[in-house]
Amino acid sequence: MFIIPAVDIKNGKCVQLVQGKPGTEQIVLDNPAKVALEWEERGASVLHVIDLGGALEEGGNLSVVEEILKEVSIPVQMGGGIRSTEDAIHLLNMGVDRIIVGTLAIKNPDTVNVLSREFGSERIMVALDSKDSKVVVRGWTEKTDQTAPELGTIMKEKGAGGILFTNVDHEGLLDGFQIEPLLELLKAVKIPVIYSGGVSTLEDVATLSQTDAYGVVIGSALYKETINFEDALAYQEK
Repeated sequence: MFIIPAVDIKNGKCVQLVQGKPGTEQIVLDNPAKVALEWEERGASVLHVIDLGGALEEGGNLSVVEEILKEVSIPVQMGGGIRSTEDAIHLLNMGVDRIIVGTLAIKNPDTVNVLSREFGSERIMVALDSKDSKVVVRGWTEKTDQTAPELGTIMKEKGAGGILFTNVDHEGLLDGFQIEPLLELLKAVKIPVIYSGGVSTLEDVATLSQTDAYGVVIGSALYKETINFEDALAYQEK
């Protein structure tokens, strides 16, 4: 199970929000590229980069993403504000190893098929963000009437190579998480699933390592040091 540090970007800075809500910044660091490099130097084998400005339709941070890609040598998975096939292609050609599409994929699932055929399914990940048991889109501001297992099955059939499952109910709160929604999704789809949301202790990491999760994205807990990254890495091979 991969231990994946989150580098979330807003207004050119590395931030951590509570449940994705603007104005709830708890961590603000000036140089996202430097932060990304530090995670690589500490042993990260993949980075999770989210353009929060793009996701919230406030304007993107692509120049910052370019700086990160130049700075690090490990794979980068990136999402946030990918609203068109052209956006997706631009990022893939820019050097992002795996894009994470949410709103675009859910509003137009055939996009996943097109991108997977052109670039390979392993480079296309679909974000399924769950709030009150339903998937939400547009920076978590709009709720659909479908569950993550329902949409996960559709995305797998369309050629998605993986799923990022975020439990928005726990995102950024450092209050732990419920394992059942993840287990339901893992049972429904047989492609890699990366979990995110509420992971706040080493015990949470240990719990996830006992599932079939492909990886876990950790943000606030690493920046607030409620989880030591090197300790979490001990579970990467388990």
